[in-house]
Amino acid sequence: MRRKAIIPEFVESAPQDLQDGVIYISDRFRTALHKCCCGCGREVVTPLNPAGWSYYRQGQSVSLKPSIGNWSFPCKSHYLIINNEVIWMETMSAQQIARVKARDARDQEAYIKRCNEEKLRLKPDTPWVAVHSSGISGFLKKVIRWLFG
Repeated sequence: MRRKAIIPEFVESAPQDLQDGVIYISDRFRTALHKCCCGCGREVVTPLNPAGWSYYRQGQSVSLKPSIGNWSFPCKSHYLIINNEVIWMETMSAQQIARVKARDARDQEAYIKRCNEEKLRLKPDTPWVAVHSSGISGFLKKVIRWLFG
């Protein structure tokens, strides 16, 4: 049976057994998970990051953005969660789903690239960067300079 509402529960980590109608949110693991709101019982995992989902909390209400599209499930359910309310969306065609999946893959790739660039920018003199920028001999020189001043 399709759900019309969902209750947020903030947890350190995911419980072993998920309850129907509860969305578990772990800030520590940057993940939200719940059983599919269509009633099929499948577990829905939503990573909380700029390339995945984000949630907004207003008192005891939670909204999740963007929509949940369970296209790999037999039910192919598609819904939004806004202020604990489950808002059902239209079924998407195979072409629409393919476009969304392609966009999501591009977003994920761009997010990973930004994270990696940020790590390199913050630590430009690490041996890992030295190996890539000047080969093994440059790496060894930098390590020796780092060890002996």
